[in-house]
Amino acid sequence: MRLVQVIIAPEKLEAVKDALAEAEVFRFTISEVLGTGHQRGTAEAGQSSLEIEMFRKLKLEIAVNDDFVQPAIQAVMKAAGEDSVGVGKVLVLNLHDVIRIRTGEHGNDAI
Repeated sequence: MRLVQVIIAPEKLEAVKDALAEAEVFRFTISEVLGTGHQRGTAEAGQSSLEIEMFRKLKLEIAVNDDFVQPAIQAVMKAAGEDSVGVGKVLVLNLHDVIRIRTGEHGNDAI
């Protein structure tokens, strides 16, 4: 089991949701977050310090069984990928366990 975390620009959300649906990945959580990556911020000419600017992003958390890891990643890459800075990141984390609160199911059955 894996947790696929996806950080994207808000304008990419609809395309990513559609691509995930095509890959039969329907269960995910979306949070609004602030962050900075390669954009970092700006510095005026002659300034020695860089002002870090935080950008509005969306974070999708997708818990998937191993068979759906690559389809989920490929869907996100296809829908959100482009050559501009700030498009986002995909992080893949191992999940030790998942428990469905309603039924008490564990592991793959709970996803």
